[in-house]
Amino acid sequence: MQPSSIAPSTATAKHGLAAGPASQPARADWTIDQGWEAYSPEEHATWRTLFERQTRLLPGRACDEFVQGMRDLPMGPDEIPDFRRLSDSLMQRTGWQVVAVPGLVPDEVFFEHLANRRFPAGHFIRKPHQLDYIEEPDVFHDVFGHVPMLMNPTMADFIQAYGVGGLRAQQLGVLDKLARVYWYTVEFGLVQQKDGLRIYGAGIASSASESVFALDDASPNRLRFDLARVMRTNYRIDDFQESYFVIDSLDALLELAQIDFHPLYARVQGQPDIAPGTLLAGDTVISHGTGRYPHDKRQGIAHEL
Repeated sequence: MQPSSIAPSTATAKHGLAAGPASQPARADWTIDQGWEAYSPEEHATWRTLFERQTRLLPGRACDEFVQGMRDLPMGPDEIPDFRRLSDSLMQRTGWQVVAVPGLVPDEVFFEHLANRRFPAGHFIRKPHQLDYIEEPDVFHDVFGHVPMLMNPTMADFIQAYGVGGLRAQQLGVLDKLARVYWYTVEFGLVQQKDGLRIYGAGIASSASESVFALDDASPNRLRFDLARVMRTNYRIDDFQESYFVIDSLDALLELAQIDFHPLYARVQGQPDIAPGTLLAGDTVISHGTGRYPHDKRQGIAHEL
């Protein structure tokens, strides 16, 4: 999850950019050694708990490409994966590698890594009391959520193109528009398969509660993906999404990667932002959400999934 994806924190532990200037590693690209040998038995146990919970939950929910990526990677329940072994598998399949970073990194560093087929993954893992929610992306989110999809050539090409586009968007001052595309695809995207809607976004795939909410709950809107519309749509950083955008297949991402975004930036720049749960007259609605979840939350009412 990067950039602009972390909520204001009341927690004491911070990592990477969120921890302040003193946390910057010696290397200019913010990479560090993963330090796999230093993980404690407790940290491996936390990985096991998260891994087993999600692998029980995702069959019939995750897209076929995610499932296949999981099968083909050296990733299992017993231990936090070694980034070196993950990179060996990725390099053979799509030319990507996983590099360890302390946490969030500056936007330009993040884009530079993606543009060169390096996925920056946080090396730390959440504490046992953070199993259901962590503000910063940890090794479980970054590796379990993102890396299986990097085994797919289409997603691998799209994320590289996003990195190149991010460097351009930063120069043009329209990074917020492009960040929304990443959020509603790579992080919280749904895809229409023959057997129904499926998850491909890492923010959903790595979250037990959102894996259920995104597909089963009546509250959120599920809308056909429209690039200009997504560029204008705000998102929820620290809660379930009020709208999810659905692509017809992963090939739609490659089509996005070939679009010249510059005229689109000019077109949407002067238009108002759209609130996360708002429906527009031109939307192709797959399911019209009730909006019950945000309503209940404002009223202090528990929402059962």
